[in-house]
Amino acid sequence: MAAPQDVHVRICNQEIVKFDLEVKALIQDIRDCSGPLSALTKLNTEVKEKFQQLRHRIQELEQSAKEQDKESEKQLLLQEVENHKKQMLSNQASWRKANLTCKIAIDNLEKAELLQGGDPLRQRKTTKESLAQTASAITESLMGISRMMSQQVQQSEEAMQTLEVPVRGCGTRKGHSRQGQLAWWCGALAPRLAAACLVTSCLL
Repeated sequence: MAAPQDVHVRICNQEIVKFDLEVKALIQDIRDCSGPLSALTKLNTEVKEKFQQLRHRIQELEQSAKEQDKESEKQLLLQEVENHKKQMLSNQASWRKANLTCKIAIDNLEKAELLQGGDPLRQRKTTKESLAQTASAITESLMGISRMMSQQVQQSEEAMQTLEVPVRGCGTRKGHSRQGQLAWWCGALAPRLAAACLVTSCLL
């Protein structure tokens, strides 16, 4: 019949192997994780718990080794403890590397989403930039309309001067005709100017 101490050592070794395999599986899950960050945080929490359980079992095995009566058995168990510790350190290094790989992948994914306009803040920024460009275009259009009105009025005045007849009776008609032309141009362009001004004020 096996001594209780031997049973405890065997149970410790079995638990150590079990937790070691579970840690390795979780580390692989971290390598395969593509986000979100909350998923990575959850996996890391599970890894920490498994490491704590693994460390506790290794400490128990080390204590059992120190309690061995035979020096040979003591040294044998202490060597096993040392191997388990080295394996745990190796797992911790793999864990850190897996975290780095996963975080880089998540950062790259977030950058890609930002470039595609997936982020609301970036979308609002893009919308503001678009509105600013539209407002600028409308301002230029208003200036163009103003210049066009000035040119058309000037052309109308020049045309009227060319058609003037040096007759006193025609002078009154000429004056009324010029006023009518100016009124027509202003009436035709005023609605466009007012509409453009309204759109600009809304955007700005």
